[in-house]
Amino acid sequence: MRSRADFCPTELPRGLEVRKLKDPKLNARFYREVGKGWEWTDRLAWSPEQWREWALRDELRTLVAYFQGEEAGYAELERQEGDSVELVYFGLLPGMIGKGLGAAMLSLVVEEAWADSSVQRVWLHTCTEDHPHARANYEGRGFSVFKTESGKAEGDDCSQKRNK
Repeated sequence: MRSRADFCPTELPRGLEVRKLKDPKLNARFYREVGKGWEWTDRLAWSPEQWREWALRDELRTLVAYFQGEEAGYAELERQEGDSVELVYFGLLPGMIGKGLGAAMLSLVVEEAWADSSVQRVWLHTCTEDHPHARANYEGRGFSVFKTESGKAEGDDCSQKRNK
C-alpha cells in the first residue's frame, strides 16, 4: 500500500479495539498461539533474551486486539528505512477465527501503521500457508500484489518469508 488514500477500512464491530503494548512475553505467547495453525516456526526456539531484543526495539509496535474485553489477536508493525512500515505478523487467536473480526482488526492495524504522516508505504508478506481468506482481506483493505513467488526451498516456511 503506497498511499493512505489506498486504505479501505471496514466497519468495526462494537467492542473491538487494539492497544499498543510492550511486553516480550506477550509477543512470544501470541506468536505461538496465533501462529500454531499457520506454520509459524522460525521464532519458536527464541530465548527470552531474543524476544526482549525484538519486542523492546523502538522500531516495533505490538498491537493486541480485544473483542468485548477478551484477547482476540495481535499484530507487529516494524518501522523501516525509507518511511516504510512492515506488517510483520498479524492474526487472530484460534477461538476468535470465524467471528468476522479479521477485516476489522486489520483496519485498526493499518490505521495505526499510517498514523505517522511521514509513512510512505505499508507492506507485508503472505503465503499460501496463511488463512485462506488472508490475501482477500489484505487486498480488500487496499494492499496490492507487488511480487509473487512460487516454489518452496528446503527448510523454507511461510514465517521465514515474512522476516526477509
